[in-house]
Amino acid sequence: MLPELEILDTNLDGEPENIASPETVMRKLRTTPEIVSHVARSRRTIGNILDGEDHRLAIFVGPCSIHSKEVAYEYAERLAAVAKRLQDRLFIGMRVYFEKPRTTLGWKGLIYDPDLDNTCDVEKGLYLARKILLKVGRLGLAAATEWLDPITPQYFGDLVSWGAIGARTTESQIHRQLASASSMPIGFKNSTDGNCQVAVNGVLAARADQVFLGIDRVKGRVARVRSKGNRKTHIVLRGSEKGPNYGQESVREAQGLLIKAGLPPRLAVDCSHGNCNKEWERQILAFQDVITQRVLGNTGIIGAMLESNIHEGNQRLEEVGKANLKYGVSITDQCIGWEKTLELLEWAYDAMRSPQAVAV
Repeated sequence: MLPELEILDTNLDGEPENIASPETVMRKLRTTPEIVSHVARSRRTIGNILDGEDHRLAIFVGPCSIHSKEVAYEYAERLAAVAKRLQDRLFIGMRVYFEKPRTTLGWKGLIYDPDLDNTCDVEKGLYLARKILLKVGRLGLAAATEWLDPITPQYFGDLVSWGAIGARTTESQIHRQLASASSMPIGFKNSTDGNCQVAVNGVLAARADQVFLGIDRVKGRVARVRSKGNRKTHIVLRGSEKGPNYGQESVREAQGLLIKAGLPPRLAVDCSHGNCNKEWERQILAFQDVITQRVLGNTGIIGAMLESNIHEGNQRLEEVGKANLKYGVSITDQCIGWEKTLELLEWAYDAMRSPQAVAV
């Protein structure tokens, strides 16, 4: 007989803490029939844009990360009015990002540290994330987020219309499996070194049936998950540590990879991150270039992303401290301010009317 193995969790700081199950959180913060219909309709619309059946441009705009419920509410209210006014040419959704993948260290997002003080009350963060998404849904906005932890979608995935697999996880089998089981459109970003082929591979994997370990939504227990594959997957160009990839040549190259893989040559462009060197002013240049490519004939560009907040720039939590944070300013990457965001959205709306409108 084999000897019993002793499991030594010597690196754990105490015993793992149980938190509320997805069912408990969802029961306390219930959705409504109106929000259910809104999310289903938004997912369908984004899918139609991906398939070329809806000729509007999808734009996901909002804070790099959500760190304040009050700021998120105000931004959502502002954006909802604009989205409704421009909806005949643009489908505008809000970035509602609760998890931040870190290259090394740093604040990991509202779910992991909602009080911004390293107390890491994850259960509070999950409740808060769902509460914010319910507000966004009631306003009639489509919510877009990045899926980082494979467990969190069970807590609020029903309120999200579009999801992203980020540059650091686009090659992860776990995230490809997660995308394959999702009912929403999912965008795979190119890796941090600029490799677009790994994003294409992610799309291919997510479109296939998968069997993997997950948790059930009711009790949060470990379960075997069998997915049907997600046909509403695509790639997102986000630049890299080597430089931007939003230009015409880079876009065409990425579309060539998609065609070679037997996929539709449709993609979105994230104008932040490597496409702006994390400088908010450069997002403007990237966005204008991408929209211009679209209206001048590259209908394979189906969407764009912008990091935007009420006020421009950013501030460092670890430098200024929680008590000194400025309202409406990002605590992660630099964001465009609201006035410039509104100007860009209205410019894109005019540009989508005719090629002559793209001059800036």
